[in-house]
Amino acid sequence: RILVHYPKLNVVEALAFRISSGIIARMLEPTTVHVPVLPAEILELGNPVAGQLWIDGTAGGGGHTRLLQERLLDGGRLLAVDRDPAAASRLEALFGRRAIVANASYDSIPELLQQHRLPMADGILLDLGLSSDQLADRERGFSFQVDGPLDMRFDPSSGEPAWEWLARIDEQTLADTIYRYGEERFSRRIAHRIVETRRVEPIRTASQLRELIYRSVPHPRKTGAGKKSSGKKRVKKSAASPSGGFRAKSIDPATRTFQALRIAVNDELAILERALARLPDCLAPGGALIIISFHSLEDRLVKYAFRGDERLQIVTKRPVQAGDAEVASNPRSRSAKLRVARRAS
Repeated sequence: RILVHYPKLNVVEALAFRISSGIIARMLEPTTVHVPVLPAEILELGNPVAGQLWIDGTAGGGGHTRLLQERLLDGGRLLAVDRDPAAASRLEALFGRRAIVANASYDSIPELLQQHRLPMADGILLDLGLSSDQLADRERGFSFQVDGPLDMRFDPSSGEPAWEWLARIDEQTLADTIYRYGEERFSRRIAHRIVETRRVEPIRTASQLRELIYRSVPHPRKTGAGKKSSGKKRVKKSAASPSGGFRAKSIDPATRTFQALRIAVNDELAILERALARLPDCLAPGGALIIISFHSLEDRLVKYAFRGDERLQIVTKRPVQAGDAEVASNPRSRSAKLRVARRAS
């Protein structure tokens, strides 16, 4: 059935797709709950082969890293990079000597190549989505669905946590951040309530911020305990989105604001811009640069960077997205957009 949907894949590649769609989640337990997106498309468009050097710049739970490692075999080399120290530790335990693991941001790949005396890469993969492992960790504060410290840093040892950022930022900048990075039309209401609240008490937990957003944005609330139900059938929500919200007819009102704060705290768009300028020089002639984005601003940056870079030849004129079968088994893949370019010879 897989070969019907992806006729260009051989039997081994089809098996790899099946593994990544279901079995990988069990293979990586208990170290990760994250399932990689678009695995078959990465194999087909990137075409990693034995003996090459590939870099997974956002290795996370190791799903994509494992796919690459299986294709590169013993003669290939693999550099697994992640900004999150917890993810880097899991990767070291998972891959051992089969991969070089670096706890770093993907925009520092040029320095990592020099540090490890590696040649130009045959492929670089970036998955810009938030890991399911990070969402599930209540100590990280990425999700409004679980309460915990409002941290939101990919690297908890670097920079300021979200609660500190919220305590010092002015109302205008906060509103602009929520509007730009979260595309939230009620950004000014939310920013005003946050500023008014912090004058009385610090906002330090995910649940505090979530409730402030709920009080700022008009939305249907759940029937509370002890209240009579209207008798109407509720629409069942689907699995969590990359930003921690739920995909249904309408997303949770807290989704966009949490996403915006995470992007701001981690300086995500600036890091992506630096990487887009630097990474083509890390590729060997014909080397592939594969980027998966989940946010319109990210995708726009990738799209125009690829178009305007004379070092690159675009492979995907339009973004590649997950098919119905993958979305059904991995709802996180619904908003994923994959673009590929290759280093000009």
